[in-house]
Amino acid sequence: MLGLMQKQQLLTSNLLEFAERYHRDTEIVSRRVEGDIHRYTYADFAQRSRQLAQTLDGMGLAAGTRVASLAWNGYRHMELYYGVGGSGRVIHTLNPRLHPDQVVWIVNHAEDEVLCFDSCFLPIVQAIHERCPTVRQWVALCDADKLPADAGIPGLVAYEAWIAGADGVYQWPEFDENTACGMCYTSGTTGNPKAVLYSHRSTVLHAYGASLPDVMDISSRDVVLPVVPMFHVNAWGLPFSGPLNGAKLVFPGPALDGPSVYALMEAEKVTFAAGVPTVWQMLLSHVQSQGLRFGSLQRTIIGGSACPPAMIKTFQDDYGVTVLHAWGMTELSPLGTVCTLKHKHLELPADTQAQLLAKQGRVIFGVDMRIVGDDGQDQPWDGKTYGDLLVRGPWVVADYYRSEGASPLVTDAQGRDWFPTGDVATIDADGFMQITDRSKDVIKSGGEWISSIDIENIAMAHPAVAMAACVGMPHPKWDERPVVFVALKKDAAVSEADLLAFYQGKMAKWQIPDAVVFVDAIPLGATGKMLKTRLREQFKDYALPA
Repeated sequence: MLGLMQKQQLLTSNLLEFAERYHRDTEIVSRRVEGDIHRYTYADFAQRSRQLAQTLDGMGLAAGTRVASLAWNGYRHMELYYGVGGSGRVIHTLNPRLHPDQVVWIVNHAEDEVLCFDSCFLPIVQAIHERCPTVRQWVALCDADKLPADAGIPGLVAYEAWIAGADGVYQWPEFDENTACGMCYTSGTTGNPKAVLYSHRSTVLHAYGASLPDVMDISSRDVVLPVVPMFHVNAWGLPFSGPLNGAKLVFPGPALDGPSVYALMEAEKVTFAAGVPTVWQMLLSHVQSQGLRFGSLQRTIIGGSACPPAMIKTFQDDYGVTVLHAWGMTELSPLGTVCTLKHKHLELPADTQAQLLAKQGRVIFGVDMRIVGDDGQDQPWDGKTYGDLLVRGPWVVADYYRSEGASPLVTDAQGRDWFPTGDVATIDADGFMQITDRSKDVIKSGGEWISSIDIENIAMAHPAVAMAACVGMPHPKWDERPVVFVALKKDAAVSEADLLAFYQGKMAKWQIPDAVVFVDAIPLGATGKMLKTRLREQFKDYALPA
């Protein structure tokens, strides 16, 4: 027997229609590439998104056509999210921090037919356009009078002129909610990147899940600042969760330095912000050095890589800002877990609470997880036993776009499919998950596992350390031993001996790194994650001290 309820497809255009109808005067504020501040309302946003959809229809683009973006967080990029996906095409967000050769490979693999780019990325487009034969329209996200002269790109058009001919009188089409609406390629640390293809259904459900009180807790009372870029897994879903809840959105554009982010936060009275640890480190450095306070910021979600406990402590103890430690991946749309305490934890001592909050947290409804040993059997949830982390759910990848290999999923004894994340984790009795390493980054010394993240977190707690990365180096007796690479804060100093002494009493003696290597900077990938592979390559001839 079926239920007797109305049937409506879950489409991203539904979110836009809701925001326009019930939150039409709520602002979307953007710092533009040009440097000025642009502001308009959800009503304006909806009108222009329809104009874009009409423009794509006028080009005769087939359903499912990929439209690429090469852009920072801003209102025009937001219009692409909805105008492209809502009209039945696929918005493909490109990472401008990649090498041009990587961008070319991704554009050609996706077979993008339109590519829209911020004018600051013109040099990238000039370097790639002749090698991207599927792209038939290049669009600069700017006013007509700001179109770069003599760009050398055939048929280049300004976005504002491109959509100006459409009147915005447009009915969003209805189609199957499993239709693709977005595409994002993995960072591709090994081999070519893989394309994750999001559906309307998965995107809407993810937006719902992200909005829950134990997750981001977003409401119409919030002013939301997505510092995490829109080219990186849909800015963690905030461009969809924002309209779903009627929250004011504030986009930072390209200015992600500490002073710029702080000034925007204060000017727009931001209550909630999302970003990676490297960006928040710049923000905190600015605030601390200038003796500033946060006037409105209540909470921040930090993910992309493990957040050092020292950063969580600084935000919460020094500035009264709640930190939501999160974990996810491109393949999870991206949110999998967020760390919020349960009622029974509220009476625990502050240091015990801090230990819990340093974990990646509990799964969101819609995600299931397990940890398994080398034999594929489930490991106990005791908070101590390590295992490979597997997940499943309605916004978890089932396969990659144009995949040439076997399915990435593994099937359990009950016939359920799970996605192997590549992370190694523990889970405690209350369901709090903690990432201890990437599978390829696990340090095994004398048959025992050592968490590189624990080593990095302790180093990061030292007042002189700006960033730390731990890597296992070959050892004739113990197979490998941990070495910590450290970049110091400006004008700070600490010796190797003093930093190694800092580990005493904080972890077992055999887990303490064998050496400290000071570097000018820790190499970072396109999404702000530390590139340990590059460190390994750079120091492949490094010999551990005898």
